[in-house]
Amino acid sequence: MQEGPFVYLSLIGTVAESDNIFASLWKEYGRADARWLYSDPTIVSLEILTVVLDSLLALILIYAIIKDKYYRHFIQVTLCVCELYGGWMTFCPDWLIGSPNLDTSNWLYLWVYLVFFNGIWVVIPVLLLWQSWLGLKQMHHEKSNIRKKIR
Repeated sequence: MQEGPFVYLSLIGTVAESDNIFASLWKEYGRADARWLYSDPTIVSLEILTVVLDSLLALILIYAIIKDKYYRHFIQVTLCVCELYGGWMTFCPDWLIGSPNLDTSNWLYLWVYLVFFNGIWVVIPVLLLWQSWLGLKQMHHEKSNIRKKIR
């Protein structure tokens, strides 16, 4: 997970100050969103949650999918909501103050870095939420059909 090195670099200094090889990815992204360069407390806080909570949830979800556990959709929905909330809290505060940290004047930074790469973290959770919705709906119908047969 690429957020781990970001959190580490942000807790010991800033990405901008680092010559660590892991900092180069974040320095490049920082051209589009400067908050990633200078250890913005909101960003670092969200990424700490991502590294700790979301990583744990992802591991539990992988296990639940492989072992076909009953709690699979609960974990999947929780993880997706965490990702969507994290994305909202990453960008909404900056939007509310006029996006001073976002470089939208450059086509690459706006459409590739900000829209495409961050959009992936919206599209995939939404698709997985839809999958869970359909899975839970199917389980409900199956349970309802069993009850009807018993009566």
